[in-house]
Amino acid sequence: MSEKHHLLSWILSVGTAQQYYRDTLLVTDNIGAQLLVNDLGLGFRNVSLELNKLEEADPHWWTLGKLYTYMSQQQPFIHIDNDVFLWKRLPLELSRSPVFAQNPERFTFGEGAYRPDLWEEAVRAVDGELPSEWTWYTHRRGSEAVCCGIVGGCDNEFMAYYADRAIHMVQNAQNKRALVTSTEKLGFNILVEQYFLSACVNYHRLCPQSPFFGIDIKYLFATEEEMTINAERAGYTHLIAGSKRNVGIAERLERRVRQDYPDEYQKLTRYLG
Repeated sequence: MSEKHHLLSWILSVGTAQQYYRDTLLVTDNIGAQLLVNDLGLGFRNVSLELNKLEEADPHWWTLGKLYTYMSQQQPFIHIDNDVFLWKRLPLELSRSPVFAQNPERFTFGEGAYRPDLWEEAVRAVDGELPSEWTWYTHRRGSEAVCCGIVGGCDNEFMAYYADRAIHMVQNAQNKRALVTSTEKLGFNILVEQYFLSACVNYHRLCPQSPFFGIDIKYLFATEEEMTINAERAGYTHLIAGSKRNVGIAERLERRVRQDYPDEYQKLTRYLG
């Protein structure tokens, strides 16, 4: 709803995660480190300034920050979005998987929020490049993506490979000429991150010549519907889409932070003046 609520979400997301995972890492840039560490006092064990590399990047491609984060990890990891709150530790069998995420998202190809056909048309119109995994998946009208509220795994080589290919798809000089508006870029972010991850998993899982042959992905929830039904039992909250602008949820978020993290709440109040 506001910058205040955005930062309240950061405080609660980090605070809940640190109850179960002591080895926390913030991947950010100089400005993010100043805000989150120095101003708000969030106690990360480590801070990486990897995202300084994106200083000249188009800010509408917000998923680049996440992709650079995935690519830079050297050991098994759990990436947690700052609008995800963990009330329980994730199941060990999930976090020990080669690749895992929140849930699959299934759709009708060519309809709805996921429009891989439109991104492909835009790139081809400027003679751009698309990864083989992408074209293989769209040729088969692949209609499943990966919700990355949480994402990670133990196969760092695969995650780095996927992220590198996704970054190249956005930052390739020819692809940058694709005639897309800022609004379209915002929609294409979920394709580059979430649809392409599904494409990579499915392609390499079935390709005997691939070094990642047999790769698989596990999910905290088997479907979007299961997440809605079982989120409380799993101890998992993800403020998706319109829930971020819900007045009642915003009030509950502020009450929770004020109650459970009073020091950080006071620092936020001072930061906002």
